[in-house]
Amino acid sequence: MTFILAIDQGTTSTRSMIFDINMNVVATDQTEFKQYFPKSGWVEHDPNDLWETTLKTCHKVMNDLGKDMHKIKAIGITNQRETVIVWDKKTGEPIYNAIVWQDRRTADMCEKMRLAGNEQLITDRTGLLLDPYFSSTKLKWILDNIKGARVRAEKGELLFGTVDCFLIWKLTNGKVHATDATNAARTMLYDIRKGHWSKTICDLLDIPMKMLPEVKDCAADFGDTHSNLFNKTIPICGVAGDQQAATIGQACFKPGMMKSTYGTGCFALLNTGDTPVVSKNKLLTTIAYQFNGKPTYALEGSIFVAGAVVQWLRDGLKIISHASETQELSQQADEEQNVIMVPAFVGLGAPYWNAECRGAVYGLTRNTGAPEIAKAALESVGFQTRDLLEAMSADWKMTGVSPTLRVDGGMSTSDWTMQFLSDIINAPVDRPEIIETTALGVAWLAGMHIGVYPNLEDFSSKWTKEREFKPSMDEECRNTKYLAWKRAVKSTLEA
Repeated sequence: MTFILAIDQGTTSTRSMIFDINMNVVATDQTEFKQYFPKSGWVEHDPNDLWETTLKTCHKVMNDLGKDMHKIKAIGITNQRETVIVWDKKTGEPIYNAIVWQDRRTADMCEKMRLAGNEQLITDRTGLLLDPYFSSTKLKWILDNIKGARVRAEKGELLFGTVDCFLIWKLTNGKVHATDATNAARTMLYDIRKGHWSKTICDLLDIPMKMLPEVKDCAADFGDTHSNLFNKTIPICGVAGDQQAATIGQACFKPGMMKSTYGTGCFALLNTGDTPVVSKNKLLTTIAYQFNGKPTYALEGSIFVAGAVVQWLRDGLKIISHASETQELSQQADEEQNVIMVPAFVGLGAPYWNAECRGAVYGLTRNTGAPEIAKAALESVGFQTRDLLEAMSADWKMTGVSPTLRVDGGMSTSDWTMQFLSDIINAPVDRPEIIETTALGVAWLAGMHIGVYPNLEDFSSKWTKEREFKPSMDEECRNTKYLAWKRAVKSTLEA
């Protein structure tokens, strides 16, 4: 029996999973790590926490596998995208905390670039919008604000990477400085049409290109782990950013297929095939996956706050102790109260892209309590998803968008939330047997590279549905609810 180890380094936790060749999960472990919020709108991680939780969870699942540990033949890595780490080339030590994708500290920098007329240049080459969400301005901030960083970078003493790149560097003991095309495509430094780093953008931001990693296919040779880590060397053979990994794990290999992942944020990807589609609705044009040097493109809508709103109910408002309580609370809510929550804690993502607006709750009365707030929080995820899907349908009319949405991620386990999602988008919602599709996707990538899985069709045939949610809300109710949401968003943007 051959096993594949998948490392899923996320925004709030690190998970390691071991799959057998039939894609069954045989071992799993997950560890949370500390979040740092030094200033309003700033979000950071300690890179060493990311590394240490990766090692910890890997060792745990390997120990759980026991005597079969030597049968682990490959490693796949998936990761929170856009998060920036800069480290010393000799020691491997970071020079500053990881600046997380949610961080908004470079909003003013982006606005100045926009006023200088640079936005179209950025979008034409990268497919992205000029926004602090992406890596490039975070990297520039480190070079500009950490003492000696720019001089050291220009001397070739510092390296830049997204989280996957940093973990590969650490796992290979500094032998490999590489990333994959999906992660590179999220840096706002990578030309997604030409398939290389954009010198024009690097020059614009004054970023030394010698800092940047090599860009590889998603299924490729990313080096071997150092023998001291796991008492053997294991090849790293699959890498993809978390949302692209989920797209692969959901077997969305045909143009028109789409998936939506509900973790800390929510991310919907629509496969558009071998042609990058330019959005007129503030969606992102990105790389879904790349094999043999040939990229497959996607339209992506990014929502900054999905599962994070449940964390806020727990850690901020303290109206729940566990995330699972939101479903029961929502079922207790007074249907006559039309409470709307716009969870713009760090601004709004697609299709609005407003970094400055902040969260708001509408329709409060003296009778509003925890059930109504919980219900509004869960409904906000469905409303935001509909915003994305309507924008996608408007942008891509080639062969039509699939009528079914495939969902995954921790929040997709909530039957109440998924039923509301189906109701508000008026389409079937399919939840797979394995909802942690990010890990599944990179396990498959690694397995494909070592010859365990032959092709895309083979994996597609193995994808299985656990449950289908079908819309049951009447059209008048659906339209009334969505109109109330659009009014709430408009008020939030104008506040």
